[in-house]
Amino acid sequence: MKRRMAAGLLALACLLCSCGRTQTVPTTAGTAPAQTLPPETLSETSAPEPSPSDFVRVLDYIPSARQELMYATADNFTGQVIYDFSDAYLRYGTVKKLAAVSADLAELGLSLKIWDGFRPVSAQFKLWEVCPNPAFVANPETGFSSHSRGSTVDVTLVDETGTELEMPTGFDDFSAKADRDYSDCTETAAAHAELLEILMEKHGFKGYSGEWWHYSDTDEYPVEQSFIPS
Repeated sequence: MKRRMAAGLLALACLLCSCGRTQTVPTTAGTAPAQTLPPETLSETSAPEPSPSDFVRVLDYIPSARQELMYATADNFTGQVIYDFSDAYLRYGTVKKLAAVSADLAELGLSLKIWDGFRPVSAQFKLWEVCPNPAFVANPETGFSSHSRGSTVDVTLVDETGTELEMPTGFDDFSAKADRDYSDCTETAAAHAELLEILMEKHGFKGYSGEWWHYSDTDEYPVEQSFIPS
């Protein structure tokens, strides 16, 4: 039953994506075609729309999303709290793309769950201090994580009750099962991961080959040195 359900979800995702994967063409920030957020995500205030590079709280624009920032707790591979805020922040341009993914998922009765969004530079230094292994953590002395650009998000899928769908692995799993091969996990997990990948790529994200949950905006933004979420 689960495998038939997963196959059905994947087939419906293909229809949403015009019968298959679409190729994403990287662009520079601000040059992508304008996207409109679903009406229910628009602010009720008369404040001007943020610019694509502005940092915004994700749930202000995608209220259907769930969030559980793993580095805001000790429930991560380091066993330590890495930053002290619990709301996900991203560039507004990235949030608009993520809102489009969310709208497609809503047609399937699913939602996004965010595990990590913008990561301050200070948090990257702390991660490196705890785990100075470039296989797992970007060395901030030689180059910051793309999370510090505010355009990368770690996500999974949840059902209408907020229960996480079966995926190849949990978050921050450093085994071979976490990559995008999907041949070493169950058919259900593979179908769910492929569904997420199809929709993220459709709306302008690219995935990291070693982590099924990790996606970066194809629009480029600089590393943010001063913004700290409240």
